[in-house]
Amino acid sequence: MGMTAAGIGSNLLAELHRLPSSDASQLSSLLGQINEALDQSPAPAHEWRALQGVLGMDLLTRLLGISQSSVRRYISGSRSTPDMIAAQLHFLAFVVGDLGGAYNDIGVRRWFDRPRERLDGNTPAHVLDDGWSPEGDGPRIVRELARALTLSPAT
Repeated sequence: MGMTAAGIGSNLLAELHRLPSSDASQLSSLLGQINEALDQSPAPAHEWRALQGVLGMDLLTRLLGISQSSVRRYISGSRSTPDMIAAQLHFLAFVVGDLGGAYNDIGVRRWFDRPRERLDGNTPAHVLDDGWSPEGDGPRIVRELARALTLSPAT
């Protein structure tokens, strides 16, 4: 599913197609703007199925603090995803994307239930509990831990 089909950054993508390939500084700036647009644009219609496929229904509902029946309604489109749940889902999509660079689906699922020193011995799943916000300190550290896996050089 492309960005334009999801309604994200269509003006930026059009500008990218018009940009001369020799203009490295403008290209870098434009790519930064596109990355920011993706970061700030939850697309629950596309993220639900992808995350359910990797995390499974039990872990996904536990991380979001919602029922399986609600998830089924959101996936089917019979109910629209509330903004806060969409923000949490989007956050999880980034975390799972980062983890996918280091683990297979089983490893990704297990990662959420392993205690982490940077989380004061808590698990990421514990930190992402009780109506968490992606902007909170605990979730920020969870994201940093996942992102660190993709930034580590291969050995």
